[in-house]
Amino acid sequence: MALEEILSVFVGILADYTLRYVALGSAILGITSGALGCFTVLRKQSLFGDALAHASLPGIGLAYLFTGTKDSLPLMLGAAVFAWFGGIITLAITNTTRIKQDAALGITLSVFFGLGIVLLTYLQSVGGASQGGLDRFLFGQATALIESDIINLGILAALCFVILIVFYKEFKITTFDSSFGQSLGLPTKYLNALLTSVIVVAVVIGLHTVGVVLMVSMLIAPAVAARQWTLNLKTMIILSSIFGGLSGIIGSMISSMAEGMSTGPVIVITATAILGISLLFSPKQGYLYKYFCKQRKLHILLDKTKTIPGKEQNHGNFQ
Repeated sequence: MALEEILSVFVGILADYTLRYVALGSAILGITSGALGCFTVLRKQSLFGDALAHASLPGIGLAYLFTGTKDSLPLMLGAAVFAWFGGIITLAITNTTRIKQDAALGITLSVFFGLGIVLLTYLQSVGGASQGGLDRFLFGQATALIESDIINLGILAALCFVILIVFYKEFKITTFDSSFGQSLGLPTKYLNALLTSVIVVAVVIGLHTVGVVLMVSMLIAPAVAARQWTLNLKTMIILSSIFGGLSGIIGSMISSMAEGMSTGPVIVITATAILGISLLFSPKQGYLYKYFCKQRKLHILLDKTKTIPGKEQNHGNFQ
């Protein structure tokens, strides 16, 4: 019965208008954030995406305040501008002061998010926030996606992958050895700013689906899961994109089975489940693999001690 229900939902993706666009938008989010999340994880900047997502909130409020429209395009542009501004401020604080990166991220996240909450509170007091649909950007509302939103998200995702392909070698060098990149004459500061801009676009894509609060999970979980299966960056990016896309589609299907269930949190839980499976079953890196290897070494050691004269009495020490 459960299998039939799952199959019916899968078929419903193609037949149902709302579910089709929700699944497609979630897949676009998962694929894009999965690919770009690899660089944030490898750079040990996992919370960088969280800071960018929270920094985008005042941009949404100001965009609505000045335009008075709930169209996604101006709201996304406002979010992108402030997220990019927050990322540049974080990099500037880290590069020009003695403040460490984690503290700079905390400053950017709290200040911009506080400003965004103040703006939303003000707009609610004048009766504008709910009409403008601004509340959906806080926790996401994938069911509100329409065809124009999918087109916008697809264009932004394509832009991200074009930049990622063109500057792949430069991003790779600056990620693993920034000093070596500088010795080659690469403009590392501008490359870092460009990568920040691309991550900003990925964050803006996720605001519709999972919202400001949960966006960081879509950048981290697929990338960390892919990291368990490979040591190659290209393979990691491909696997992370697949894991992210599957999280979006499966999460959309599961949320559609129960009335009133939020899509964004279910997508994040699905991505976390894939991460858990990877941590357990991945070869060489997985917990079960390491456990069985340890047990195998222990048995080999026991067998060796049996062949050493006078060591039989020590067998109990290994039990």
